Amino acid sequence: MADSDELTRRRFVRYGAGVVAVAGAARLGRPRASAARVRRIPIGLQLYSVRGDCQKDFAGTVAQVAEMGYEGVEFAGYYNWSADRVRKLLDQHGLKCCGTHTGLPTLLGDEFPRTVEFNKTIGNRYLIVPGIGGNMRPDSKAGWVLFAKLMSELAEKAKGHGMQVGYHNHAHEFQSDNGDVPWEVFASNSHDDVILQVDIGHVVRAGADPARHMKRYPGRLVTVHVKEFSRTKKDPPVGEGDVDWPAMFRICEDAGGTQWYIVEDESRDPPPLERVKQDLQNLRRLLSAYHA
Repeated sequence: MADSDELTRRRFVRYGAGVVAVAGAARLGRPRASAARVRRIPIGLQLYSVRGDCQKDFAGTVAQVAEMGYEGVEFAGYYNWSADRVRKLLDQHGLKCCGTHTGLPTLLGDEFPRTVEFNKTIGNRYLIVPGIGGNMRPDSKAGWVLFAKLMSELAEKAKGHGMQVGYHNHAHEFQSDNGDVPWEVFASNSHDDVILQVDIGHVVRAGADPARHMKRYPGRLVTVHVKEFSRTKKDPPVGEGDVDWPAMFRICEDAGGTQWYIVEDESRDPPPLERVKQDLQNLRRLLSAYHA
């Protein structure tokens, strides 16, 4: 193993050994399907979008999210709440846990069983690493291959508990490095059980075509981050930017294996709770038009 490969390996090791109508399908450029074949994919919210509100009033914020009509939430922290309390809060408001963003160290070594137990209690099946930075981020093709192998090993461990692990992209994974696109290196070298949680807005931000990348890995888009991006508007809500949403829906619903659309919005203006409500309303309109 080359010195750079060994260094990369050590970086990781040291952190721990509806049925809907489809009459308009042909008009939208997708094959007509019987109503019985079309799944209505539920919509969740990544609570990072309203993290400030959660910090002030976690229970009240989750209640408002449920009242808006979101069907699930993806966590990015628990604000010192126990797993039992989190589960009771979800049950109280009829919400499902559609994933957790959990740092890579919480999936390694002795932390893995504790993380699994917590997530079993809150009813979560999807353990998503939300990105890796600092000296843990792979800095070469070989590093991304090693990371892919690590995630594949974790996927095998999680499978025994009825769970999946996955990775959430940012823009840098779609920027070529000496001719290699890190996301493609990671995806092509990781097991099919590893979720590829595509953040659509970040892909567009990188100047890449999300449809091209998403089509390459059918069945692995189990949870997808619905995030808008525009090069001419500042932080537009879902549906008001550059993303070709019908193309995204087509991939997710036809071959992506998508179980959840998860809204994530990092805009601070208007206030986050107002924005994610608008995102949900816009997303519902887009989906309704797509299925009309």
